[in-house]
Amino acid sequence: MNREWNDTQPIYRQLRDRGVHMILDGVLKEGDPLPSVRNVAAEFRVNPLTVLKAYQQLVHEDLVEMRRGLGMFVKAGARALLLKGERQKFLN
Repeated sequence: MNREWNDTQPIYRQLRDRGVHMILDGVLKEGDPLPSVRNVAAEFRVNPLTVLKAYQQLVHEDLVEMRRGLGMFVKAGARALLLKGERQKFLN
């Protein structure tokens, strides 16, 4: 995965977009756990709070659910929701 950052968008937003692409591409399937905040922070050499903010954005968008003590998981219907949103963007 490319580890270079775009200066025109916050890093948390770019991490969120990477998560979305992983769901759309089938890398992360419904029910799959997201990589831990610490692992992602270490891999991309960013602050764990930045990763957490990206994950919270995915939760807010109803794509991911947090399971206390277990981590974050892709919600059922997340891919369909994303595809619907992409279709709407295309048609507008």
